[in-house]
This record gives sequence, C-alpha cells and structure tokens, in this order.
Amino acid sequence: MPHSKRHGEILRLLQEEGTVTIASLADRLGVSLETVRRDVKPLSGDGSVLKMHGAIGLPTMIGEAPFERRMRENAESKRQIARMVAATIRDGESIMLDTGTTTSFLARELLGHRRLTVVTNSSDIARTLATINGNKVYMAGGELRSDSGAAFGVSAIEFVGRFSVSHAVISTGAIDAVNGVMDYDLEEAEFARMVLSRGQRSVVVTDHSKFGRQGLVRVCGFDGFSELATDRPPPRDIAAALAQAGARLSMVGGGADADAADLQTDVNPLPF
Repeated sequence: MPHSKRHGEILRLLQEEGTVTIASLADRLGVSLETVRRDVKPLSGDGSVLKMHGAIGLPTMIGEAPFERRMRENAESKRQIARMVAATIRDGESIMLDTGTTTSFLARELLGHRRLTVVTNSSDIARTLATINGNKVYMAGGELRSDSGAAFGVSAIEFVGRFSVSHAVISTGAIDAVNGVMDYDLEEAEFARMVLSRGQRSVVVTDHSKFGRQGLVRVCGFDGFSELATDRPPPRDIAAALAQAGARLSMVGGGADADAADLQTDVNPLPF
C-alpha cells in the first residue's frame, strides 16, 4: 500500500475506533512497526493525530466518555445485529433492555416502531424511545453512572423485577465456552441476569469480538437465555455449548433463529 494510501487508511480506522495501537495498525496494514511509526510521524507533526503510549488517537476523541468510545467500536456490526433483532419485534410489544452499546443501537433501530412498552436502566435508551410513537418507557431508578448514564444497584434490580415482558435483551462483554455469558462489573452482571429472567424471549446480543473472552463476573450459562444474536458464526466450542443448552442462534445475513446444532460440526473457531 503506498505511503499516502496508508495515511488515509490510518485516519479511516481512527474515525471508526477513536484510538488504535501501533501494533494493531502494523498488523492490519500488513507492515512493520517501524513503517507505521514513520507513517504516523507526519500525521502527528501536523496535528492530525495525537500520540499516546503505544497508540494514536484523533484529537477530537481523546476526551470522549468510555461509553461513547465503545459505541464506535465495531459500530457497523452492532448496527446490523440491532437491525436484525428489531425486525423480530412487533408494534405494541414489550421489551426490556439493559445498558450496552448494542442495546443502544437496538433502541435506535426501534424508532420506527409504535406503542412499545420499554423497561430499561439506560438513560440513553429511555431518551431515545420516550415520548414518540405512543411508546411507554419505564426507567429503573438509582444512582446514574457517569460513564454510561445508567442506573444500577438493588433498587434498579427490584424495579425491573416487577415486570414481565415479551422480549428481554442484554448486551455482554464476554462469552466463554465454559462459563457462558460474562461481564466485567458485578452490578452490571447482576442487573443483566435479572433482565434475562423477565422475558418470554431472552436474547443476548453481541458482536463476534466478544467470543472467547473471559469476563470477571458470570451473568449466566448458556441455559440462561433462549437466543444469541450476533454477526458471525461463533467458534466451535461456543456453538457446541449453545446447541447442548438448546439456545437458538441468529446471525446477520444467515437467517434468524438458526439452530446452533447446525453449526456445531462445520464452524471453525475464529482467530482472536
């Protein structure tokens, strides 16, 4: 790739992700670390990018909140997953959503729906869907997190526990073949577990980058939800765990509600 084209590709990646490590750039551009450093030097010299320890970022995004930054990560995959799930929800139905980037994308994909009843702990989701199209939105109370604008704790869990909904949807930070759905925060994991228990249909939405990750706190095993919605086939061990638990697998472009058992024998693990 010519020097000038690599500059353009570096800036494109930064627009999508906000910050990128030098090592990741070298791998994705197919060049050495030294080549990337040489490419970055004029970009940092003219102020187009900012250098950080082992990484670079766009000046306008260095100070953005963690939740906003996560909204930019794999944004198109999350949008496609959200669009797929939104297509399975009908006007007038009830839905419970936890706070997460993919569930926030789902809220945006539901803007064309009418008369929804929405239960959430996310101020972002509540603002997105309240006061339009005859929707009713119930938001869990409690102290709002500064990074995500979401409420957690005992009061939030008790609040959503009063509802029974048609669709309960959570996003997750990690899916491990042995431990199942995991997260990195105790309160978020406890809230997500309650959400899954309140739906006639319980859905975990996640992009493929979460497969094979180890979180800190277990949300539930593969028998704790009815459906996994994602953008790519999961690794073989996760597909096998889904099939054993009887969970359904919905994939972007692959048709909704595919049986995980159908993928168990022919899906190769994805490299992460």
